[in-house]
Order: sequence, then structure tokens, then C-alpha cells
Amino acid sequence: MNIVHKNPAVALFGASGTIGQALAPLFVTQPFRAVGRAHGQLASVFARYPNADFAIWDPAKPETAVTALQGIQTMIYLVGVPYTDFRLHPALFEQVLSAAIQAGVERCLLVGTVYPFGLAQAPLVREDHPRNPQNFKGEMRKQQEDLLLTADAAGRIRGAILRLPDFYGPKAARSYLSSLFQAAARRKTAQLIGPLNTPHEYVYIPDAAWTLFRLMQEEAAYGRSWHLAGAGKITLSELINLVESITGRPLRKIVVGKRSLQLLGLFDPLLREVAEMHYLQTRPLFLDDTALAALLGPLDKTPYSEGVRVSLAAESV
Repeated sequence: MNIVHKNPAVALFGASGTIGQALAPLFVTQPFRAVGRAHGQLASVFARYPNADFAIWDPAKPETAVTALQGIQTMIYLVGVPYTDFRLHPALFEQVLSAAIQAGVERCLLVGTVYPFGLAQAPLVREDHPRNPQNFKGEMRKQQEDLLLTADAAGRIRGAILRLPDFYGPKAARSYLSSLFQAAARRKTAQLIGPLNTPHEYVYIPDAAWTLFRLMQEEAAYGRSWHLAGAGKITLSELINLVESITGRPLRKIVVGKRSLQLLGLFDPLLREVAEMHYLQTRPLFLDDTALAALLGPLDKTPYSEGVRVSLAAESV
């Protein structure tokens, strides 16, 4: 792929995902590089951004990651894998991190999750909360974090982690709430994971993208992890009520719990993996983002009412 801009300072590695697409419009005055695995997908998503250039990464060819990161100062790592392939997280990140160091990248910002913490030991989880993964997925995410923190401590690259709760937003296909919005907009039946009345928190994807954009520019951000919490606590029942008030009609729904997920998982590997994470639905973990607010100032927190409205509208197009 030809590189259009000579000196893009930032690479969105794994750019075609939901957060990468939300980050792209923020680069109004500076060039950036979108790195992904498929030429066609990159072009369809980022061709409308004049400040974007593209590079292809083939995990089977580690040298392509080095080439993709040549001349880059800051890498935002956004690579996602399906639940059924979580074993790949550490290996893929290790390959890309090594490539970044070889290419002379100065800083890496990793988007993380709450999975490494396991069960919450406090009402609000700060960055120094013990990381005791509850399961394999948490261990894979912890290993991913450790790779970056170790490289930072060794002076090989400056690293920072932004941990997010479950996300939602327009066209967020891998969100736990995607079925809610799709079904409501298309008059179908939503397939939801209960319980209905346990409080949870969700981060709105455009808010997460804006926070990443701000965080990457702060020199004091590197060398540690940070948390971005959602816009407050909300139950699935309350989200359903919001959806019904916007659409003006009742939502058809099927709500399943852990036992049902385990039974369905006998035939569907994805649902088997979802069942493993169900503890976060019954014993939710809430992030404390006080430290992040102290660094950046007021944090964007789109109200659920507005985020739900925009997410529904996106599914109606």
C-alpha cells in the first residue's frame, strides 16, 4: 500500500474496529496511519479522511508490522480478537510491540479491559487494585498488559494502558448491547444476557475515543495504567425502558442467564466463552477514574439517554 503522508506521527494499529473508526475523525489537523489486515476494509473505512494513510499487517509475516510502524511516534493498539480466540491476545501484542520497538516507536497506548482484575475487592476499582484474573480471558489480558509494563520499565518504549468497562455505541457489533439496539430498530427479538436488574456500567465509544486522543498527548500519562468509567450505573431493565421510550413500542426480548449460556454453549463455542465471563453480570465491577480526571480535567460522559438514542438511530440507517 502506498503511503500518502510522509510523517504521520500516530498509528492506529487495528484501526478498522469500532474505537479506531471513532478515533479517525479526531485527527483533523494531523496525519495518522490506519493499520489493519485487509486493504479493502481499510479503504472503505478511512478513504474519506484526507489525513489518513494505510498500511497492511499480516500476523503471519512479523516484518509487515515493522514496515507499518516505520516513522511512527505513538501507536494506539486496538487489535481485537473473538472470544473464541482470546489465546492470541498476548502473542499478537508481543509481535506488534517488538515491531514497534524495532521501528523506533516512542510510545504505545494499549486499550485494556477490566478482565485482569477478576472479582472486585472494592466498590470502585482503582488502578492499583490487585490483578487476580478469574479465568483464562483475564489471564490473557493480564499477560498483554504485563508485556507493555515490562517494556516500559526496561526503557524500551513508553507505555500506558487505558482500561474500559463494557462499551456500546453506534454499530458496535461486539457490544453486549448490540442485539438490544438492532432488534429495537428492526422490530426483531433482542437476545440479552441477564440478570435484568443488576447495576452495570458502559462506556460510550465516542467518549472512549476522545479520551484516548487526549491521553496519548500527555507525557505524564506513560508508565502506568488509567481507568475510564462509564456514565454511571444502569440496569438492563433501565436500558430497555430507554429504548422503548425512544421507539414508542415494547421490545421483544429473550433474556438468558449463565446456566442457559452453558447449555447453549454445548453447541455454540462463542456462547460457551460468554458464559465464562458471566460473573461480571452478577458481580459487576465499577471503575474509579479519579486519577484520569486529575490528569486530563473533566471527562466526557455522554448520558445513557443520548448514547442509546444515537445507537438506535445508527441501526435504523
